[in-house]
Amino acid sequence: MRRLMAGSLALILLALGSPASAQGCAAGLSDRITGPLVLMTDFGLKDGAVSEVRGVAYSVSPTLLVTDLTHEVPAGNIWQGAYWLYQTAPYWRAPSVFVAVVDPGVGTSRRSLVVRTCAGRYYVLPDNGLVTLVADSEGLDEVRQIDETRNRLKGSEESNTFYGRDVFGYVGARLASGLIAWAEVGPVVPKTGLVRLDYTPARVVGQKIEGNVPVLDVQYGNVWSNIPKDFLKQIGIKEGDQVDVRFFKDNREVDRVSAPFVSTFGSVPVGRPLVYINSLLKVSVALNQGDYARDHGIVSGPEWRIEITRP
Repeated sequence: MRRLMAGSLALILLALGSPASAQGCAAGLSDRITGPLVLMTDFGLKDGAVSEVRGVAYSVSPTLLVTDLTHEVPAGNIWQGAYWLYQTAPYWRAPSVFVAVVDPGVGTSRRSLVVRTCAGRYYVLPDNGLVTLVADSEGLDEVRQIDETRNRLKGSEESNTFYGRDVFGYVGARLASGLIAWAEVGPVVPKTGLVRLDYTPARVVGQKIEGNVPVLDVQYGNVWSNIPKDFLKQIGIKEGDQVDVRFFKDNREVDRVSAPFVSTFGSVPVGRPLVYINSLLKVSVALNQGDYARDHGIVSGPEWRIEITRP
């Protein structure tokens, strides 16, 4: 992790392909909003933790729309949570409020924040890098640190291990229901001071494309990258061409494959590899009716890299 710096931001924004970031912040963002509350945590559903957060939200506003992104982020996996936020948020209208809780440092000196992006969405979360990919794709409008003396569930002051319920869920519900204005969240903090996660942005270097393996398509074992589909054209790859792909963990090569670039899984025989464009319009690798990640030992995360070349 590191603090957010502006130096390479333009390159990262290009790699993520976000028109919102490229165009700047929308004018006229409201100081008081009403919108849906979307919950994402690593709590799982084996006990009542998620229900407690929902109960707090409904106690704030019985008519508030409260829904779930997921509660199955692997425990403490900040990167996974960051990606699933980035993946899902564009399909929620603004203003939506996301409460994102993957918080292994709960109760420590890490800050509790609400981030407003240029897309007009709000993210209530710990300052531990969870906002990294959303910040890069949507752009940052303003960041406020939650004033816990005014914005905390009454009676929870002696609880230091359930900020998802006592602070994040409570503040998110109050903000989404219009009970507090943006300025009432707490003081403004510098946008350049956020903790962020390091990763390899997608880029074209000569006749090679480099990028990150941010996540796996967990149900099917497909390997997703952060490489926009248009990058293939820049090195002359078109549909039907053969593509050479190498995967690295840090600087150690883990796998290499040569496969055709096609538009559907059915374009290759069952069990054969393919390169395709996923639902987020990013380059991905799969086995037709197989599990590429499992069979080839590929995992995901900021330390995983992908390289693509023509044969």
